Amino acid sequence: MQREALGEFEHQVLLAILRLGKHSYSVPIVLEIEECTGKEVAPAAVYIALRRLEKKGLLSSRLTPGSKGNKKERARRYFKLRAAALERLRDSRESFQRLWDGIELTLEKS
Repeated sequence: MQREALGEFEHQVLLAILRLGKHSYSVPIVLEIEECTGKEVAPAAVYIALRRLEKKGLLSSRLTPGSKGNKKERARRYFKLRAAALERLRDSRESFQRLWDGIELTLEKS
């Protein structure tokens, strides 16, 4: 059975979660993708991708309640990669590495 391919943005979301570890909730995920890609990311796009990846069984999440002290914090949903996501990322990286092997290409900035 063939698996549905991950899109570029889904890759970015999964890699951001992997990089952030236990700090993987929506705002840091957006900031990590923006920092690594140099592109502005719409938070709504991240929310949609997170839901889609969770439905695909690639993420698990847990909701933490907001604090009730002096500084009120909102509840946060933290995300964690499942084993299937790690496998997909490894497979994808290996496929791209095989495609790049043997190619001597200089990319010059204009």
